[in-house]
Amino acid sequence: MKSTICDMLGIEFPLVAFTHCRDVVVEVSKAGGMGVLGAAGLRPDQLETELAWIDDHIDGKPYGVDLIVPTSFASKGEEVDQEAQVAQVPEAHKAFVHGLMASHGIDTSDLTDDRLTSGTRLGDNMRDSGANALLDVAFAHPIGLIANALGTPPTYMLERGKRAGVAVAALVGAREHAIKQVEAGVDILVVAGGEAGGHCGEVSTLVLVPEVAEAIRPYGDTPILAAGGIVTGRQMAACMAMGADGAWTGSVWLTTTEAETSPVVKEKMLAASSRQTIRSKARTGKYSRQLRSAWTDAWESEDAPAPLPMPLQSIVTEPAMAKITKLAEGGHAGARALASYFVGQGVGLMNDSVSARTVVYEFMQDFLSASERLNAFMDD
Repeated sequence: MKSTICDMLGIEFPLVAFTHCRDVVVEVSKAGGMGVLGAAGLRPDQLETELAWIDDHIDGKPYGVDLIVPTSFASKGEEVDQEAQVAQVPEAHKAFVHGLMASHGIDTSDLTDDRLTSGTRLGDNMRDSGANALLDVAFAHPIGLIANALGTPPTYMLERGKRAGVAVAALVGAREHAIKQVEAGVDILVVAGGEAGGHCGEVSTLVLVPEVAEAIRPYGDTPILAAGGIVTGRQMAACMAMGADGAWTGSVWLTTTEAETSPVVKEKMLAASSRQTIRSKARTGKYSRQLRSAWTDAWESEDAPAPLPMPLQSIVTEPAMAKITKLAEGGHAGARALASYFVGQGVGLMNDSVSARTVVYEFMQDFLSASERLNAFMDD
């Protein structure tokens, strides 16, 4: 295709797939798009293992890595160990999680402070030292893209990308943020509307993409990847008609046959409508969209404590959600009711579980059909 994104990334079709599953990364890239591995929760040695496996299976096709290096969060810039972080979590938040799980028949005696200490690496990886350790691993491999999921990428990330000839992308959810990103020297803007799964803003993709495209025009030709609720080629075509150069997708890969998604959660997603998601701070401390469940409903109740700043909220929620998911997979009814995961409003269009490669091909065909339909409106 004739796309700035295709030229920049060396791909055939401007479809980028964010995923935590290395199999999806490989299949999307081999099908003509680009797979991007989410590395925010991995240790450097784990990332090395994942990228080495990808290198061995991707047949030299381009792929990328996505990190979370926010400009601000609790204790940023400080060297804080996990025990100290756990100590910052109020007892009220721990008690709320324990009470919620107990009300659904789940034993919480093992959710001790020691368990919370080892429950998530997000805090470590968001600090400069942790982010640099992951970047060291990523740049030791033949990646074609490095992305920052929250805020303007730090200067060292932008500089490393330019030295290595690797495109640096950043997610934005507002017009003013997009301008800051372009001024900082980002190579690709991922313009994510509020329909997106995971961390997202509140402006819809339909409004945000043309708004950003217009706002950054005076700053040059920074390409845009549209994101947020995009699970079909016709949606991709619509966004490209509004000024995008391609699409960044995440949710649609969660129900593929290769996906690492829990079977219980995958089943919920396949049955869900677009109205069965919620945008909340309760999972990570920043607004993210996730599948609605008894867990999300409880955090929205008047009895729930206010979410903590990132990464403290994840410290109290992620170990609990990991246990809930494991029990749900074993058939525990209470855990099944609580089980949830990040997903966008496009979930209402995700009704079948097919291979990642099939999803790419369906995007291509759907995009072509949409283009032909638009052309049919023109006079001969």
